Amino acid sequence: PQHQMQHPPPPIHPTPQQQHLNDQHQQQLRLFWQQQMTEVESATDFKNHQLPLARIKKIMKTDEDVRMISSEVPVLFAKACEMFILELTLRSWIHSEENKRRTLQRNDIASAITKTDIFDFLVDIVPRDDGNGGGNNAAVIAAAAAAAAAAGEQQQQQ
Repeated sequence: PQHQMQHPPPPIHPTPQQQHLNDQHQQQLRLFWQQQMTEVESATDFKNHQLPLARIKKIMKTDEDVRMISSEVPVLFAKACEMFILELTLRSWIHSEENKRRTLQRNDIASAITKTDIFDFLVDIVPRDDGNGGGNNAAVIAAAAAAAAAAGEQQQQQ
């Protein structure tokens, strides 16, 4: 048999409409992070939080090596978790829009995780479901947030 050199398929170039949508999505992400940075830099109220500090502290104490936690640590984790959830939601929403849907689904979250290197640690926690979507989106996001908090704890220990 004759061996033929196999050539990689030609690169797929996005249509002008796809490229415009991709540019819009990149702009949304840039704007999101600019807003987050502005909010963090101008923050003066550290008493009100989107996530319950007692719950964050309880999660942190599941690590038997953690004995004492200074009061600012749960505040930092609350903000980090909030930002994590917001970014993952934005990236998931972008996927739902790309599929011309107005309802966020489990597979949107899985796709956002797959497309974003920094979320690789979640690939096994939120398996890709290419079926009809559905599922308990709140549970998926909560599991992802808990995994992010655990990863943050591991990073701090290193």
